[in-house]
Amino acid sequence: MGVRTQTGAEYGGAVTILRTAHTSELTAAELRAARSLLDEAFDGDFGDHDWDHGLGGVHALVLDATGALLAHGSVTQRRVLHAGRSYRVGYVEAVAVRPDRWRQGLGGRVTGALEHVIDRAYDLGALSASDAGARLYLGRGWTEWKGAVGTLGPRGPVTLPDEEPPLLWGADLDPAHELFIDWRDGDVY
Repeated sequence: MGVRTQTGAEYGGAVTILRTAHTSELTAAELRAARSLLDEAFDGDFGDHDWDHGLGGVHALVLDATGALLAHGSVTQRRVLHAGRSYRVGYVEAVAVRPDRWRQGLGGRVTGALEHVIDRAYDLGALSASDAGARLYLGRGWTEWKGAVGTLGPRGPVTLPDEEPPLLWGADLDPAHELFIDWRDGDVY
């Protein structure tokens, strides 16, 4: 299948390359570089469940001219139930920029590539963001879910009243109805 997209652009005077590829198309070295970048960017607060959540979908990678990884993000498929309907959701995970390249537009490049995947392959997009990350997404048109959230746990539906609401992309859902997302180990959202 190979590389899905590859473009060059000037950022801060340096050429960067944006590449999108499915997890299956990345080499072991590329996956190790992505995990290392995430560990560094999250200052050691990026666990094995977090890493696992970002695998199995499409990755967006920004590389410098030498091939060094500068930024990463991925979008994986999840399901949400809302108002009696099941939606195929592109869930954004594992977005990070190398700390010495923050505030140079690289997070926006990664997010733009993931939004493109969502627009073409899913009913809507969703993600859970830190306060700092939320500013990036809200500035790009993501919206904060205003309704209740829950999960379809191993023993059935569970409301999560203390869960931070996700941010949504391309969604026109009624907040009068709960948003139930599929269960997974680690953080549900």
